[in-house]
Amino acid sequence: MSNVELKPARVFEQFAKINQIPRPSKREEKMIEYLKEFGKSHGLETVVDETGNVLIRKPATPGHENRKTVILQSHMDMVCDKLVDIEFDFDKDAIQTYVDGEWLRAKGTTLGADDGIGCAIELAVLDSDDIEHGPIECVFTRDEETQLTGAIGMKSGFMNGDYLINLDSEDEGQFFVSCAGGRSTIATFSVEREETPAGYFFMEAAVKGLVGGHSGDDINKKRANAIKLLTRFIYAEMQKTDVRLVSFNSGKLHNAIPRDGKVVFAVPAADKEMVKADFNIFVAKVEDEFHVTDTAMEFALTSTDAAAVITKAVGDNIIFALQAVDNGVFAMCQDEALDWLVETSSNVAAVKTTDNEVEVLSSQRSCVMSNLDNMCNTVAAAYRLAGAKVITTDGYPAWKMNPHSKLVDITAETYRKLFGKEPKVLGIHAGLECGLFSERYPNLDMVSFGPTLRYVHTPDERLLIPTVQMVWDHLLEILKNIPE
Repeated sequence: MSNVELKPARVFEQFAKINQIPRPSKREEKMIEYLKEFGKSHGLETVVDETGNVLIRKPATPGHENRKTVILQSHMDMVCDKLVDIEFDFDKDAIQTYVDGEWLRAKGTTLGADDGIGCAIELAVLDSDDIEHGPIECVFTRDEETQLTGAIGMKSGFMNGDYLINLDSEDEGQFFVSCAGGRSTIATFSVEREETPAGYFFMEAAVKGLVGGHSGDDINKKRANAIKLLTRFIYAEMQKTDVRLVSFNSGKLHNAIPRDGKVVFAVPAADKEMVKADFNIFVAKVEDEFHVTDTAMEFALTSTDAAAVITKAVGDNIIFALQAVDNGVFAMCQDEALDWLVETSSNVAAVKTTDNEVEVLSSQRSCVMSNLDNMCNTVAAAYRLAGAKVITTDGYPAWKMNPHSKLVDITAETYRKLFGKEPKVLGIHAGLECGLFSERYPNLDMVSFGPTLRYVHTPDERLLIPTVQMVWDHLLEILKNIPE
């Protein structure tokens, strides 16, 4: 399948244009300008709110003026991650895509289909003059991937529609009608440094090539976490010899399972051969544990230059806390109909070391807000016991299912009509902006769907090309069937 055969052509043309535009979270200015110019060039009413969200209104086609207004919504920013050994500037460089069988991928970086493909579908609707629809509002929010500041900053009255279709889901044929709420926990350890005792040997333990993934949607897939693996090794060695911590760096984003990392430490020179042997044994055990999910992991233990170490008590406490803190699935949903869905989870997402601080970022999620409170408290307590200062962010709310949704009925009925099969109506263990919209617009009827994506938030991100056509056809059928 070559690039010229990508269908629907109008959607992939828009996606190609979007991927020429740098749009990291919180730095979406070029994308905002592109959307403003797009609306202007098409003669469509275009509004930008004070937060930077963009709304483009398209009038109904003749004969559909009395239909209820539909809001199509996606986020303009993308997660920016790349392979450690390639040069790429997400503030300047265009995403380079290629076709791999039925999948569209990027060369060594995230693809940006989360949620660039949703934006492309919206722009294709706005650009089309041969489809039937009532009044449409196309909304493009900013900074969804880090703190949802676009949706948080949107004021009541910015959108005026009756139905909202969020185009930010990742499995074709699955319609999402609820989502988890989430918060981040930031633990900061103040550190002082000292000269290492004489006769110590410095080493760096590193891992790369883990699958990683979305810290909500992929948290139940038993994938390895680079921070937890490196911590596990260092903690085990602390039981056998004196380990002095220099630095720990791994992960980048609160919503991604960390794929690589490095920890620098010192041990008595007399024990270095023992540590090397232990590392080989550790690697073999871990590779066996994750032989299904993480088949390309690479470990390395090398000597490195001497450096000032973190004072013993603080260094030990950092490792103790990282060993103890919850990571992964904490609870599954109790309702029998949803017992397959993760209810509550936590992800240790990033560790960053400077001369005088070690900062640990983690992400907690739950569709039960009281359990979200409990999960955040559990994680915070582990860090506080170790002497860290802890901040828990305000986060975002869960989106509760509307059992009487007319839009969900229309979405399911049109899907059955088009494809002759039953769709799945689900909740998702990830944050969707619908949770925030439900607070500001309590009467807004919403559903979320999209084409199939895999390995989002990683350089392995990929888009299943045939599902884009399916989503496009389905969306047009929904627009035709919106009631007056």
